[in-house]
Amino acid sequence: MLVLGYLAVVWGIVGITFIFGNAIVRIGTIGFDTFAFSLNWYHWVALLVSVLFMGFAEGYRGFQRAYSPRVAARLLYLRDNVTPVRLIFAPLFCMGFFDIRRARMIATYCLLLGILVLIQLVHMLDQPWRGIIDLGVVVGLSWGCISIVLFVLKAFMSETFEYSPEMPELKNAP
Repeated sequence: MLVLGYLAVVWGIVGITFIFGNAIVRIGTIGFDTFAFSLNWYHWVALLVSVLFMGFAEGYRGFQRAYSPRVAARLLYLRDNVTPVRLIFAPLFCMGFFDIRRARMIATYCLLLGILVLIQLVHMLDQPWRGIIDLGVVVGLSWGCISIVLFVLKAFMSETFEYSPEMPELKNAP
């Protein structure tokens, strides 16, 4: 069973980093197209604001302070509590789409819906504005991927890991 647990962990982290890495590459390509345009001073200000805001809000607050520790905790939990469904859908399990506290699951699905709506709205923007926003998103997602990997390393290499996987049956966990 331990082998299946580690297989699930590897599949979970590879799947998550592929999902975010693929988004970084696709969005980054559009974002870097921004530099093919003649940018005015206000474009540069908007780019700076976008990068700083998304780095802080998405990268630091969203990923590093909340999402990444939870993903790492769920990978750690998955190692010792693998099931056939969790093995097959390990990336989705670690991302919190199932087998998680009800409130967190609702928040996860609402966040996903909000992100999908924002993606559609940003798609309607013309360059260079779309690219300016996309470069901010790339910074946030890149920060997020790095923080996920670092939290996973910390979870698996340290004696204790003080973050909760937020499993439904672990109501009083930290």
